[in-house]
Amino acid sequence: MYTKDKMDKYLNVISLNIPWPANYGGVIDIYYKLKALHACGVHIILHCFEYERAKSPELEAICHEVHYYKRRTGIIPNLTYLPYNVYGRKDPHLISNLLNNNYPILFEGLHSCYYIGDKRLRNRMKIFRECNIEHDYYRALSHSTDNIIKKWYFQLEGLRFQLFQKQAEWANLIVAVSMTDASYLRKIFPHKQIEFIPCFHANEQISISRGKSDYVLYHGKLSVPENEKALLFLIKNVFSRLNYSCIIAGMNPTESIYKAAAPYPNVRIIPNPTQEQMDKLISQAQIHTLVTFQDTGLKLKLLNSLFCGRHIVANPLMLAGSGLDSLCHIVNTADEMVQVCNKLMEEPVDENIVQQRKAILFPEYSNAYQAERLRKMIYGE
Repeated sequence: MYTKDKMDKYLNVISLNIPWPANYGGVIDIYYKLKALHACGVHIILHCFEYERAKSPELEAICHEVHYYKRRTGIIPNLTYLPYNVYGRKDPHLISNLLNNNYPILFEGLHSCYYIGDKRLRNRMKIFRECNIEHDYYRALSHSTDNIIKKWYFQLEGLRFQLFQKQAEWANLIVAVSMTDASYLRKIFPHKQIEFIPCFHANEQISISRGKSDYVLYHGKLSVPENEKALLFLIKNVFSRLNYSCIIAGMNPTESIYKAAAPYPNVRIIPNPTQEQMDKLISQAQIHTLVTFQDTGLKLKLLNSLFCGRHIVANPLMLAGSGLDSLCHIVNTADEMVQVCNKLMEEPVDENIVQQRKAILFPEYSNAYQAERLRKMIYGE
């Protein structure tokens, strides 16, 4: 076990994917956490699995070392009682590199936890970063698709994650992404230290444009079944009834989204925008429509919209466990959303709204504040 007098604030971090570019949920939290920990003096030894992303020199600027491992995909990793997303991240070079030092280990999500219970790591400080109640997430995905094969896979993966979740017992510290998830985990692991630390994100300060504009925005990774389901609902039940421009922006929109939007001339899809384009769309939108049908994790699009966007219209599941309800216009039905959107299109954002957000978002949702909290938890300061 490391000792305080010999410990020079080094930290192993196991990432489920290469966390750059930071352009979708899981890797956004990881990348900006790395960046914030680096800023408060932690030397990071990053272990990341390659999956549909290239090796990144950008990570070397904030990490002491970066190690890459091939993720195993295909049929073989599925022929196991372990989750496919866990077994595919088994690599003997990873455990070998972890054993080359005696520093704490941060496991980013259950996907990265294949070695969390390994007897060779029993005396190590281990931190589990919970980013979803995975079995709930995968079961919700199974309800979001009509594809029989995908539905079966999501159900199976959910069951395997539910069985695998007990491996988090080997962590010394569990860090939950939402207050709801923290409450759930305290019931499952009553003798563990469990803390709420919200998602890390790209925003260092509130940067909301005052005044108003003339369009509504929905943004996200559009190929994700959860987002596709929410967006199809919005197009059919909300956007089709609004008399102003409704913009949909994000990665890899599905054919179903294009088909649903086609009959409505006021609905425009911007596929795979650059980061600069997305930032501009978020900043200039009059209204952000945030809808989800599953209350898992904390939605990064909510934080981005609150830090950079004007009015936020959201359903209760989007806000579950966030503590941010007072900053949003909460709606329960499509009729309510249409009514609220029509009202907010005429209301400019003023300084009072900006100050209200600052009062609630800082310091609780500040990267620097949460990185310092996490550093103290890990190193016992």
